[in-house]
Amino acid sequence: MADPHHPDQDDHPERPERPERPERPVEPPESVPPVSAEPPPEADEPRRYPSTIGGAFYLLVLGVVGASLVVVALDEWRTGVRLMGGALLFAAAVRLVLRRRDAGMLAVRHKVLDAAVLVVLGVSLIFLAGSIPDQPGGF
Repeated sequence: MADPHHPDQDDHPERPERPERPERPVEPPESVPPVSAEPPPEADEPRRYPSTIGGAFYLLVLGVVGASLVVVALDEWRTGVRLMGGALLFAAAVRLVLRRRDAGMLAVRHKVLDAAVLVVLGVSLIFLAGSIPDQPGGF
């Protein structure tokens, strides 16, 4: 028995056939010219690395974090973790001061959210480094 209300049935004479649409050609992505908000660089001007002041501060923070990991590896873990926390607090201050286009790699989301995450991480590291008691016998 055929169900007259079932959608999979093909014996519906009242439903007209859809006409075929002609296919439109699709342009490949290579044919779309690139768009940039910045003017094109001069041919004789080399690219600057980092290209923003925030990028320079980001590299500075990254260097301090790397140095703090070396300090941690040299068995001065409290000092190294505090140094890392201080670098994150410095990054938060820089992120709050700089505009988004100048912040470089320090800009991930909204200015306040970026700074808040960096402050929470920096304060947490400093707090943990000071609150973990010394263990007898090493570690």
